[in-house]
Amino acid sequence: MRPIRYRPVKAAAMTAFKSDFLNVLQQRGLIHQISDPEGLDAACCKGPITGYVGYDATATSLHIGNLISVTMLYWLQQTGHRPITLMGGGTSMVGDPSFRDEQRKMLNEETIAANIEGIKKIFARILRYGDGSTDALMINNADWLLKLNYVSFLREVGRHFSVNRMLSFDSVKLRLDREQSLSFLEFNYMIMQGYDFVEINRRYGCILQMGGSDQWGNIINGVDLSHRMGGAQLYALTTPLLTTSSGAKMGKTAKGAVWLNGDLFSPYDFWQYFRNTEDADVGRFLKVFTRLPLDEIAWLEKLGGSEINEAKKILATEATAVVHGREAADQAAETARRTFEEGSIAQNLPTLEIARAELDAGIGVPVLFVKAGLVASNGEARRQIKGGGLRVNDAPVNDEKMTLTSQNLTAEGVIKLSMGRKRHVLVKPV
Repeated sequence: MRPIRYRPVKAAAMTAFKSDFLNVLQQRGLIHQISDPEGLDAACCKGPITGYVGYDATATSLHIGNLISVTMLYWLQQTGHRPITLMGGGTSMVGDPSFRDEQRKMLNEETIAANIEGIKKIFARILRYGDGSTDALMINNADWLLKLNYVSFLREVGRHFSVNRMLSFDSVKLRLDREQSLSFLEFNYMIMQGYDFVEINRRYGCILQMGGSDQWGNIINGVDLSHRMGGAQLYALTTPLLTTSSGAKMGKTAKGAVWLNGDLFSPYDFWQYFRNTEDADVGRFLKVFTRLPLDEIAWLEKLGGSEINEAKKILATEATAVVHGREAADQAAETARRTFEEGSIAQNLPTLEIARAELDAGIGVPVLFVKAGLVASNGEARRQIKGGGLRVNDAPVNDEKMTLTSQNLTAEGVIKLSMGRKRHVLVKPV
């Protein structure tokens, strides 16, 4: 067996790969580290490989950060390989402590099962599932983790993990350096994830695990465990932590996280999120979040001045199509066009339903803007009012004590709330 290699290779330092898969990832800026780039490249050239990404069921939807790893699975499949989406039915009962200041909320099996059902919705739009050699598989680590005998597991698997080495990983080290508690339960997470990799290799011949850069230590544990247990040569590949050009982490808005399920974050809001991309990020995000050919992206990257806004609209529509489908993406783009170019009230704008009795009694403008998710707090609403940033039915709000009632309903039977030029919500009494 070849000796295990832990040489992390940054994408910028790489030469061209021989395999289509790694070439595509590199050209689109999706590679941060690879444990053995030459070995993985050779394996991809030799024949179809199987690779996976794990998703813990901590919420009913994935978020935009997860979209990057799902995209890696998409390109794995498009270049002739088999992707696996691993549902963390077992690991979700422990919780990944990576780069968190406190322990995750404990979830019961019923909540985890409900979350998994919500998460599954996104995969069918992006990956092709079936029985073919390159069709995606969806599996659940509860199938083996919940059946383990604790003492046998310690003897067969636990003995291969060095506590000294586990303490050296940043995900653990940073928590301890801040003198924040790390429970024994959480400490076991990296052992469980490492064992997942070995078990998936045994069951499905999977040799590649992918994930975000914060998962490097956990993934490498699986590569190392297979080596120590006399198993197959496994590989680790991570994608960069995606931030904006201004250094901000992607995925947060006044409404909260940018979820991938439309019932938590509407297709229109998703479209607007990408429409508001900073100029310097347009080319990079087109490569990561769309399926557009690289030559077309190269042309769009060259646009400047007011033309960059057209590139942003293309980015927004194509990214929305990936997650919500072409029809929803085109509808979101048309809603934006009517709202911004025609000044009309498009009925498929995000809608906040509110009890008619509550509206009849009167609701303060700051409170209603918070309810609509356009601002995070009453204080922010007041600051926006002072700066002329809030409008009701397209009229500027000048009084922070203004109250809205049913008398403010338009002929369409709604109240249009706006923050800036691009963010709108319709208030509809029910």
